[in-house]
Amino acid sequence: MLKLGFIGAGFVAKFHERALRCVRNAELAGVCAPEGAEALAELAREDGLGNTKVFDSVAALCSSIDVVCIFAPNFARLEIMRDIARAAENGAKLKGIICEKPLARNAKEADTLARMAKALHVPTAYFENQIHMPCVVEARGQLAGVEQTMGAAHLARSAEEHGGPHEPWFWDPTMQGGGVCCDMGCHSIAAAMYMLTPRGKPPDHLKPVSVTANMALLKWGKEPWLSQLKARGVDYSTTPAEDYSSVTIEFKDPETGVRSALQATNSWMYDAPGLRLLMETFGPGYSYTVNSLQSPAGLFISDAAAVAVADSELALEKSQATRGALVLQPNEADLYGYVAEWLDALSAFEAGKDALLNFEYGRLITMLIMAAYMAHEKRQSIDLTDTRVLDALESYVPLIQQGKGAAVLG
Repeated sequence: MLKLGFIGAGFVAKFHERALRCVRNAELAGVCAPEGAEALAELAREDGLGNTKVFDSVAALCSSIDVVCIFAPNFARLEIMRDIARAAENGAKLKGIICEKPLARNAKEADTLARMAKALHVPTAYFENQIHMPCVVEARGQLAGVEQTMGAAHLARSAEEHGGPHEPWFWDPTMQGGGVCCDMGCHSIAAAMYMLTPRGKPPDHLKPVSVTANMALLKWGKEPWLSQLKARGVDYSTTPAEDYSSVTIEFKDPETGVRSALQATNSWMYDAPGLRLLMETFGPGYSYTVNSLQSPAGLFISDAAAVAVADSELALEKSQATRGALVLQPNEADLYGYVAEWLDALSAFEAGKDALLNFEYGRLITMLIMAAYMAHEKRQSIDLTDTRVLDALESYVPLIQQGKGAAVLG
């Protein structure tokens, strides 16, 4: 049984704790975080995930586990990876390293993380749950024969939208890496690219040709929402980030020469029941769709009863209401692919291999996100077949990430 250690105890770590309730042959042995570690450890013990302990350092955690999981905020990941590397060099016997999406805030950071992991000779997993969503995987399985006869998909649309992040640091572009494109564009780009990739080919099979993008601050730069952000410690009048992003990427199959395209749309202004994942894939003569707000279950809470609602997010992530007709998803961790990505990573680590998605894949996704920011800044399509462009992306830090978003979000 693999012993897991979480670095971080915030929202995403708690979501992964929920997912682990559906996973066997692993225990959550430890948590290391500046805040919330004891509460998460207690929850894990109550859920039967092991005798979860709290550790006061990354080094101490790594010396007591098999798999270390980086679930800390984006701005802290590079230093955490350095701590993991030092622990491994000092004798920690790690069988795997997991990092939640996005791998890093920019391509330079992502490259550093990937190189450090490679130097340690420890298998890695880049956690991008939407590729593992059962509805997507099953749809592709059902269409396997059709795809083999007719050909791979040629257009994929993927959208993720909700009303905005939980934690203040998520809103700060200098800490998070940008706005909604960095936060959720990594999901939508990866998922759509997977839906376009021919069955049986690796997830990085398709070669990106060009990127175009449009980003804007449409809601959270206006009142009363601007003041709401200021109350959380984030001032979008001085350091804004985009709350809307639309990205188009064209790909080429290196074996067949066939072209395909993805459209990734993301926003933090979706005032509706809650988090929505909407995906559409079109191939020659076939298609499939996914809508995470379509559920066989639902709730109704009257005005009189609404005062008794403790946490509407127990029914649906980023729930926007506590009364009326509400969407109920009984197992979001499974619906969104968290359970499946754990099963994939842990089985790979047991075999001494990388997961389906490794740090190098995470680096590719980071590069595509940076290309989207560059396309928006330049107001032109970015040619990803040009080596000069690829070289520039390696050191590129978007103006929004630098805290200068006012110059490009006017």
